[in-house]
Amino acid sequence: MERDGTELLLKSFGLTTMARELAAMEERGLHDGWSFRRQLRELLELEAAERGQRRLMRLRKESSLPEGKTLAALEESRLTAGLRRQLAELCEGHFVERAVNVLAFGLPGRGKTHYLSAIGHEMIQRHGIPVLFAPSYKLIQRLLEAKRDLRLEVMLKKLDGYKVIILDDLGYVQATREEMEVLFTFLAERYERRSVMISSNLVFSQWDRIFQDPMTAMAAVDRLVHHSVILEFG
Repeated sequence: MERDGTELLLKSFGLTTMARELAAMEERGLHDGWSFRRQLRELLELEAAERGQRRLMRLRKESSLPEGKTLAALEESRLTAGLRRQLAELCEGHFVERAVNVLAFGLPGRGKTHYLSAIGHEMIQRHGIPVLFAPSYKLIQRLLEAKRDLRLEVMLKKLDGYKVIILDDLGYVQATREEMEVLFTFLAERYERRSVMISSNLVFSQWDRIFQDPMTAMAAVDRLVHHSVILEFG
């Protein structure tokens, strides 16, 4: 029951958890002899915890990460010792702070997507870092549509809100010149500012299949490799 309008005031400031828990906290404070400051701190901690959970739920939803490809579901025993060691280091999240790219190469079915997705889930859960997972062809099409609608700058600014973007299966993209240009623009825009994680079945020497232009392929590779962790999946 609302007593003096305090709950309404709390709700008006967006402090919905505090409003909901206020009456119960008052009763507990009286029972346990808590000071006003103690009750206030407890209410603020409840508000902060619930806000944190809501933010994590929002980040998970916006990430489009495959739900089942988490760290817990990853069969680490199938990974080499080097990949297991790098997985533990990457999950610490320091690569994001330094805008380091993570590039995973290997034949199809070797676990590249699950590995990168697991790291993405950990970035959200452990560190609250905004992550976006996207099949390469879908992101390229979105960029191309934005360019045609004269919204490419707006689109790139929106993508900049994600500190980590995972581009899955880049090797399957056979880009037209227009698609090549928007992909290169995207990579150049994030260079030394935001992290890109890429899985590909094509090694760098074959990237001219993606870009259909050796010079552009070389420029893209230079930007990606300059600050990067390279993972090889057998």
